[in-house]
Amino acid sequence: MKHLKYKTEGLLNFSDYKKTRYKIVYGIIIFLLVVFVLTAIIPVLWLFITSFKTVNEINSNEYHLFPKAFDFMKLVNLWNRLDFGRYYVNTILVVIGAMMCSVLFNGLLAYAIGVLKPAGYKIINGLILFSYMIPAALSLFPLVMQIRDFGMINSYLPLCLIFGSNAYYFMLFKDYFQKIPSSLIEAARMDGLSDFRIFYKVVLPLSKPIIGVVAIFAMTAAYSDFLLPYLILQDDGMKTVMVAIYNLSSTTTIDTSEFLMLLVISIIPQIIIFIIFQKQIMGSQVSSGMKE
Repeated sequence: MKHLKYKTEGLLNFSDYKKTRYKIVYGIIIFLLVVFVLTAIIPVLWLFITSFKTVNEINSNEYHLFPKAFDFMKLVNLWNRLDFGRYYVNTILVVIGAMMCSVLFNGLLAYAIGVLKPAGYKIINGLILFSYMIPAALSLFPLVMQIRDFGMINSYLPLCLIFGSNAYYFMLFKDYFQKIPSSLIEAARMDGLSDFRIFYKVVLPLSKPIIGVVAIFAMTAAYSDFLLPYLILQDDGMKTVMVAIYNLSSTTTIDTSEFLMLLVISIIPQIIIFIIFQKQIMGSQVSSGMKE
């Protein structure tokens, strides 16, 4: 706890940690955080380790944590046998489209409502907040019917728009944009920039942290969702990863060990992408260029 003597920010400062009771509280907090981290990590590690076991090892009455051998060729052979790469390509198309729509559409709308504030913006803002209170399950059936009526079944476009359009993303952008000093906006106007160029040249460069957050949410929603892709993408060649795993587990002869390996294959990209975006967010300076 030597680093605590230099702590000056937060609820407790360095002088508080000189007292025994605060040291005990600090130790309890650290212990709880470690427990929470292990609770999140252990299931993923267990899945990864167990997927390398054979069916006999999984069904054995004598439990062993580790398999007899980590045969990574099992993963390669399964990938090639099921042609799993095409499902990854399909999912990447949906994810990229959803991320672009989430930033572009929600960002522009939040910029108009939170910064430009045209006539009637309060009504639009209220309608958006009202839509956030409607359960997603209630809108699922009419949404699929509309997609069918527009002839967009077996198209990635509706998935990109649905996963990219979210009232929560709008609220995140709107709250962040409203914290940008108005003097920067006015200075850009005096330089002759249009409202759209102000959004592109001034607002977006200052909004990298919130763009990263929204992109992560959109990526997670688009990558992990099962029901909408299952209902909209009826062509086997257009299936996403989650739908493909469901179909393969129910129609293809794969054993328990291979099914666990498919789950491992499905979560690896999500973890990698999340780590990349998290590093970008933590390394960005929110206050950069945002002083009056």
